Amino acid sequence: MAPLGDAPVAAATAPGLVVSFGEMLIDFVPDMAGVSLAESGGFVKAPGGAPANVACAISKLGGSSAFVGKFGDDEFGHMLVDILKQNSVNVEGCLFDQHARTALAFVTLKSNGEHEFMFYRNPSADMLLTEAELNLDLIRRARIFHYGSISLITEPCRSAHIAAMRAAKSAGILCSYDPNVRLPLWPSAQAARDGIMSIWKEADFIKVSDEEVAFLTQGDAHDEKNVLSLWFDGLKLLVVTDGEKGCRYFTKDFKGSLPGYSVNTVDTTGAGDAFVGSLLLNVAKDDSIFYNEAKLREVLQFSNACGAICTTKKGAIPALPTTATALELISKDTN
Repeated sequence: MAPLGDAPVAAATAPGLVVSFGEMLIDFVPDMAGVSLAESGGFVKAPGGAPANVACAISKLGGSSAFVGKFGDDEFGHMLVDILKQNSVNVEGCLFDQHARTALAFVTLKSNGEHEFMFYRNPSADMLLTEAELNLDLIRRARIFHYGSISLITEPCRSAHIAAMRAAKSAGILCSYDPNVRLPLWPSAQAARDGIMSIWKEADFIKVSDEEVAFLTQGDAHDEKNVLSLWFDGLKLLVVTDGEKGCRYFTKDFKGSLPGYSVNTVDTTGAGDAFVGSLLLNVAKDDSIFYNEAKLREVLQFSNACGAICTTKKGAIPALPTTATALELISKDTN
């Protein structure tokens, strides 16, 4: 399986490249909010998958991003790679598998905009990426290598993930981790905790939601002791997102919080990915934000705005903000 030949090579050599590794899939979202999957009369098809959302978020904000992952050699797989291209994401690291399907997820939107997932991947092509198929040249050209935890669940993708991460680390590339807990995909809750924590200390910076802090620590996410139990020597930045309340940040030298933005929430899918994409874009430009609290606060304020805007429309990638819309929300809030 050869990589795609018509990838935009220019994007890959741009400064500040962020390479995102993992899964991209089709989300089927009920066309009415607040109903169960069984009650839904119809579904809207939307591209999804956290690492791919992050790559698209970065490009939409004017940054340079690439995606590494595997797709079924089917209509959905080709559609997804076309969406990456349309969003100016480098696709040199994308592959097609003739023997497996592209993953599908049915996503229930509850009346408060929160979501539940039901996955079809038995196995899907993204789970079958092997170490031998990795485009290590692309990964080594990155400023940041970003990943989640879904790619850790099964072999051979787990070994490919670890090999890609080690190649990035040995090349001096910053490693970014957003665990993105999806319990239905793991054999058990404890397997999810163990799997997610198995690579915890490889990261340079980590973003977790308050719900993920509660899950990983089995304690109150708002008790700082629990959050700090996730800290380790060598970590540069730990960010906890608190939904509409904003975020908390922790570095070796300082910690604090920033309020979120009040918007009319329609669908929270992809909000965390918009936040992460914005943060990575800014770290790729200037990683001194790890050591400069004023700069970090400015970047996280922008990331909060990006996350908030993403909740105002259905679907993740179509709802991703531009720099202009994020700055407009910030200026409205400060006036």
